Amino acid sequence: MRAAVLREYRKDLSIETVADPVCEDDGVVLRTLACGICRSDWHGWVGEHPRVKPGQIPGHEYCGEVVVAGPRSGWAIGDKVIAPFILACGTCPACRSGVSNTCPDQRLPGFIEPGAFAEYVGVPHAHNLARLPDDMSPVLAAGLGCRVTTAFHALTDRAALRPGEWLAVHGTGGIGLATLILGRALGARVVAVDIVPEKLDHARALGADAALDARAGDVAQAIRDITGGGAHVSVEALGIAQTTNASLHCLRPLGRHVQVGMPVGHTARMDIDMSAVYQKNLAIYGTRGMPAHKYPSLLGMIDAGLVDFMPMIARQVALSQAGAELALFDGPMAPGVAVISDFAA
Repeated sequence: MRAAVLREYRKDLSIETVADPVCEDDGVVLRTLACGICRSDWHGWVGEHPRVKPGQIPGHEYCGEVVVAGPRSGWAIGDKVIAPFILACGTCPACRSGVSNTCPDQRLPGFIEPGAFAEYVGVPHAHNLARLPDDMSPVLAAGLGCRVTTAFHALTDRAALRPGEWLAVHGTGGIGLATLILGRALGARVVAVDIVPEKLDHARALGADAALDARAGDVAQAIRDITGGGAHVSVEALGIAQTTNASLHCLRPLGRHVQVGMPVGHTARMDIDMSAVYQKNLAIYGTRGMPAHKYPSLLGMIDAGLVDFMPMIARQVALSQAGAELALFDGPMAPGVAVISDFAA
């Protein structure tokens, strides 16, 4: 099959012909229909992700058509499915208690094993897959990726966001945009924060009640002023100390901070103002991925027209352009996300 392979950190991905995936008994092999390009892929591309080594095929935000089905997979050839990036075992205590995104025996295509920057991808633990709705485009399905599922779990489970509350979103990349769109759909009032004027304009167009340039002064104070005392929930969607502290400082007493941005590499350890947590009785939540059983709820909202994520999709690119897209994460990004939809070019 044709695949984009990481051979050297910070170098363009190598387009190669590699062996087709092997189907495991409880898994499937998918013909990749689309695959999102995520900042998590960039962390691997620059060498910051501890699990991503040269020789890796990236890609963890994918949907596809089953071309080989293992005897214990529960799927049939021709089925079209969406994959969560965490493939949980299904049998451990975490999985049995409904928190499969914390499974200690999870499988991670794109990070530890071959991912979906390729014509085909092997998917073990296929019970995690969800059926692709007939009227949903593969590009949108891949765009949901880890960004929308993680945001959905962050808001509906970890932070328990309620209608009428103020939600602050620090960083309007893919996961920040997903948080903004979902927050609006859940009835929250949203303040978006970024440093790129075009992204702030995009956030306003997507319904943000306010959009603030973090370079313009004390953004936490500005949020407290706008919200009449502080946000009820604040999401950090970048993974660095500056925005994490701004997220904590913008909250009102008893507010909830959710760490959605991935601290990794040089940002893995941060200097955090724990006094703000202590003084205001704040709650801090971590979140990573979404339990697979929550897919029907998310897809149901989309199918019912309660939320539209298509405005997140900015570019459809070819497999050969994936490396160039990863390099763009080095600087301020244009609004929206990129999805690989052509695996032949």
